Amino acid sequence: MKLAEAQAIAERVQAELSPYCEPGRCCIGGSIRRKSPEPNDLEIICVPKTIPGGLFKDRAERDPDFLHVVNRWFAVKGDAATGKYTQRILPEGIKVDLFMPTLDTFGVIYAIRTGSAEYSHQVLAKGWTRLGYESRGGVLWKDGQPTFLREERKLFDLLGIPWCPPELREI
Repeated sequence: MKLAEAQAIAERVQAELSPYCEPGRCCIGGSIRRKSPEPNDLEIICVPKTIPGGLFKDRAERDPDFLHVVNRWFAVKGDAATGKYTQRILPEGIKVDLFMPTLDTFGVIYAIRTGSAEYSHQVLAKGWTRLGYESRGGVLWKDGQPTFLREERKLFDLLGIPWCPPELREI
């Protein structure tokens, strides 16, 4: 599909999900964010709101309204209720990859899922590896200590590289 069509659909999905996500934490990523002329799919990175759950209301569960929106779309893989990722098919027949990091891992996951895959590997992952970090689930670990990055720009700062606009993240 053409970028304008993909952008419009992604913005609609974002608008449907945003009320049930943490403020400012429902974003379009991938090839649409990079302004690729013909995206193949949609990538949304969001942090769903939680409510108290469990028998004693002592654990966080994803907002049921968030799940209601996501579960209207055909499930291909992943679990929207508890997972970090799910893939769905929208009514238009378009694939949407929904990544659900925590607030603490949002910055790293947003950067990685903006891509391109080569940029994420060659620049970001090699950058943190060069500095002695290891990535596990969006958390960067060094000497047994976690580094949580809530903002994408903080990752670039940590790596000591200038922030790169998404449309220039092609290798």
